[in-house]
Amino acid sequence: MTFADIILPHAERRPDAPALSDLAGTVSYGELANRVDDAARRLAALGVEPGDRVMIVGENSIPLAVAILACARAGGVAVLENARRAPMEVDAILEHSRPRRALFVFEQSRDAEEHAARAGAQMVDQPAIGRLAVTGEHPCGSYAASGPDADPELAAFIYTTGTTGAPKGVMLTHDNLGFIAGMMGTLRGVGPTDRIYCVLPISHIMGLASVLLGGLNGGAHIHLRSRFSADACLADVAALGVTALQGATAMFAKLNEAAARAGWRAPHAMRFVAAGGAPIDLTVKARAEAVFGCTLHNGYGLTEAASLCWTRFEDDVSDDSVGRPLPGVELRLESPDGGAVPPGEAGELWARGPNVMRGYFRNPELTARALTPDGWFNTQDLARIDDDGRVYVVGRTKDVIIRSGFKVNPIEVEAALNRHPAIAHSAVVGRPAEGNEDVVAFIERHDRGSEPPGDLGAHLQRWLSPYKHPSKVVVVDALPLAQNGKVLKRLLVDIAKGA
Repeated sequence: MTFADIILPHAERRPDAPALSDLAGTVSYGELANRVDDAARRLAALGVEPGDRVMIVGENSIPLAVAILACARAGGVAVLENARRAPMEVDAILEHSRPRRALFVFEQSRDAEEHAARAGAQMVDQPAIGRLAVTGEHPCGSYAASGPDADPELAAFIYTTGTTGAPKGVMLTHDNLGFIAGMMGTLRGVGPTDRIYCVLPISHIMGLASVLLGGLNGGAHIHLRSRFSADACLADVAALGVTALQGATAMFAKLNEAAARAGWRAPHAMRFVAAGGAPIDLTVKARAEAVFGCTLHNGYGLTEAASLCWTRFEDDVSDDSVGRPLPGVELRLESPDGGAVPPGEAGELWARGPNVMRGYFRNPELTARALTPDGWFNTQDLARIDDDGRVYVVGRTKDVIIRSGFKVNPIEVEAALNRHPAIAHSAVVGRPAEGNEDVVAFIERHDRGSEPPGDLGAHLQRWLSPYKHPSKVVVVDALPLAQNGKVLKRLLVDIAKGA
């Protein structure tokens, strides 16, 4: 069974019920099933065989959802990429994943067209998906023929930044994704009467597993939006009768601001709103609950182990807990030396369960460091667990910034900055913001100038997605260094707070 099969019961019993909407129109469950079958046949005609990787680049839309589901129906492994990623990022993933074909879905995405042109992709006739460009066939070679990458259960690769700044291809199975989709019914009660607003990218884990697949699994009507606008989101909530909304904490902070400016309150009681991807800010939480008229729930997961914990409807969720583990998920805490953690104290969080990835594509060494032979995954996050099982994420053991729910690795931003000819050295740190983290860059110029280079923004656009761009650039004469030559980032963190 593939994750595409979740639409079939609704297509059979409720073929005329609305399944997906975007700014161009609406498709029913029956129409969606037919389009997915048609697109799967056309993928097979393009040479896609079971186990082949198919890179899919686009932004939230009905055609992108059809392409993802069709890849699963054809037995392919979808390598998912947001078209808003920078050119060099998309190119690096295309090179690393070595897909049989790469599909660029143009609907509501001019960026996808630009990526397609750079990749030399050609327009094809694909009525079930819409405007589309496809690269020439690339033999997958030994990576599809043997080893863990030949696992028939593989469903999707989602790339995330590693500690070295290089992209990591997280290998997810149909069971991984189906487990989270099912939990949306079991714990969130998603069903046919729900109207779900989906602005989280369905090329990323939360938008794909929780929102898109979770909504389709329950037979809900999902409203897809390619890009977030706080004002548009509030207008849509009112006009569409939205019952469920999920996003990063930073998204709710922006919605609170927009609602305050307009004096907006939800005209009907939302059934639930939920945040994930970053620690929840209690001020943002309280304001969002006043705006939407319901509790703002919280959760925790990673691309490698989506949705490990959720708060429950029946629990007291007045604090910043990420809730209890999902049914079937095991958690444990370890001290830095691998020993036990005393009750009530924080430790490194490990997880095991049906949502944990298979590993990292073409990186067995990194997989071995992250996963134990018996299935335990090291989240590299610090947490404590109360007596009642509620989990509190209190920090990170890795140098990662969480901005608007997405991971930003400082070394990747530093590498892009250092490519600029005027920059001699750089260091990047995070700075707390309301419900978010800012990316702050410190740079040394070759010419000892006092201002950032005038073309720095254009330079970074080539190398980094917009959410990775520094929100503040500070020029210094010299970065503070330890005796071993390493940058003293703890000093920069304090400076960043006042920058």
